[in-house]
This record gives sequence, C-alpha cells and structure tokens, in this order.
Amino acid sequence: MSNTNDGRLVWNHSTHIPGLIPVLERLTKYTGIQTITPAVIGRAKSHCPRMQLKVSVPIRGGFKIIARSGKTYQEVFIITPLSKGELEDAIAQVLKR
Repeated sequence: MSNTNDGRLVWNHSTHIPGLIPVLERLTKYTGIQTITPAVIGRAKSHCPRMQLKVSVPIRGGFKIIARSGKTYQEVFIITPLSKGELEDAIAQVLKR
C-alpha cells in the first residue's frame, strides 16, 4: 500500500450502496489503482449480510467488480494494471478493516 500515488474515485452518481464509498476510498490508496468509478445500482434476489466485492470481468485497462450488500448490488469499474489476483488481494485487505 502506498500513500504517494493515490488513485481517483469518480463521483458520477448520487446513490451508492451504504458503506461502499469508504471501502473504495481505502482501495484508491493501493499502488496501481488509477481510477475507480461506481456505476449501475440495482436489486438482487438473494440477501448478502455484509459488504462483498467480487472481481467480475476484465474491461479495457482494468476490471469490473460487483459490490453487494443486503439485496442491493452496484457495478464498480476499476482502471488498473494489476492482475486479477493482485486486485482480489487488495480488495481483501480493504474489507478486513
């Protein structure tokens, strides 16, 4: 984790899953994370008791992740040169806090 090259968190929506923004702000502190953009928010059928972030699919320059909490999900796009495994490790670290 580095404090010298913070990534950028894009605020393009007025609504987010409760508790998601602090997690994403911690994730911007990791070396290699360039831009994080929360996107589409929706309702899931199954209940997720606590915040989960799962790497979904690769996109050009990074990955799409799915954030879930309760019956709500939100897509989040992360621009990074990190591998899927490295990104999953970074996400695991920020969710531990």
